[in-house]
Amino acid sequence: MNRQRMYSGCAPHTLVVSIAVLTAVTGCAASEAGTVGPPAAPAPTIAAAGPPPQLTDLLPGMPPPLSPTDVYAANRELSPAVADHRSLVYVPNSESHSVSVIDPATFEVIDNFPAGGAEPQHVVPSYDLQTLYVTNDLPIGAGSLLPIDPRTGTPGQPIPVRDPYNMYFTPDGQFAVVVAEADKSLDFYDPRTWEKLHSMAVPDCAGVDHMDFTADGRFALASCEFTGRMLVFDVAEREVVKMIDLPGGRSSMPQDVKLSPDGRTFFIADMVADGIYTVDALTFENTGFVPTGKGAHGLYVTRDSSQMLVTNRHEGSISVWDFAANALVHKWFLPGGGSPDMGNISADGRVFWVSGRHNSEVYAVDIVNWELLARIPVGKGAHGLTVWPQPGRYSTGHTGVMR
Repeated sequence: MNRQRMYSGCAPHTLVVSIAVLTAVTGCAASEAGTVGPPAAPAPTIAAAGPPPQLTDLLPGMPPPLSPTDVYAANRELSPAVADHRSLVYVPNSESHSVSVIDPATFEVIDNFPAGGAEPQHVVPSYDLQTLYVTNDLPIGAGSLLPIDPRTGTPGQPIPVRDPYNMYFTPDGQFAVVVAEADKSLDFYDPRTWEKLHSMAVPDCAGVDHMDFTADGRFALASCEFTGRMLVFDVAEREVVKMIDLPGGRSSMPQDVKLSPDGRTFFIADMVADGIYTVDALTFENTGFVPTGKGAHGLYVTRDSSQMLVTNRHEGSISVWDFAANALVHKWFLPGGGSPDMGNISADGRVFWVSGRHNSEVYAVDIVNWELLARIPVGKGAHGLTVWPQPGRYSTGHTGVMR
């Protein structure tokens, strides 16, 4: 696949510059009255500003990004749609088959209820922000979603859905994409009726688990945990268009996937390579690798879109990638150790809530002063927790990837 064909009407290398900038840089301001100088040169032709190439052809029905250079620009303020939602942290305990509920103000577990199925993996906010879903992916061949009302924090009745290890929503809100890991399939459901409408077999993507969407919503990049590969699919056509072999080979173990704020780069955490791979979001070509720490697993963009947190599960640390510096700028170890896995950042951007996968606990980390605020005991196998509510206009799924 040649992704560049999507942007054939755009000239990515055209210099776009304003008159003000041109004047400041070249000193080409108009001569003062009475100043003798050479004849004025013809005015330069200024190219009309246009959208960057990654935003020239949006998926129909997808809300346009608020900024052409920041796909997360909407993640600064809470939507009025969540005004009456309780501020809580929901933790799926995969091995205890339960959900723990934490009050973020007191750091105490205030509720614990059955997950409605076996092996709950993630708590996923719906596209319209009105429901949280616990994904239960066992027994194989069955599975369910447990809806939670975010206004009260109480669960409803399980919805039968086959093999939902993880779940995402297409950027137009048309489909819920159930990541059926054991089935090697991505299943497209009506998110209102939960009728399965399409199944996209991914036989070459064993261990399909995490994904993110391009800035235009046209494509998605999904990780294949057990084959060291990445899968690209066309969102509108629901077709696999490319497989990407990671430089680490088939022994790699890609996990979380996250698009950079400018929409040009995908970051992929790899738990065996102990770092993050980068892939060009326009061409889907490998572009690099950065070591972060043992067991690199989760990726979380800060509320101001300036940095990204990387959880290194096997060494109990969190690395910080700075987008402007294009480099790692900090690394912090959990006091006393731990196994930071999946989570998300508080609405005000100060606290990173993350599950301790192998320690039956949750960590609340102040990412302004880099202090451990609390270590909270929960059920066994704490996994894809979500903090709710979160800023943003709509959710593309997982533990709250908001745009």
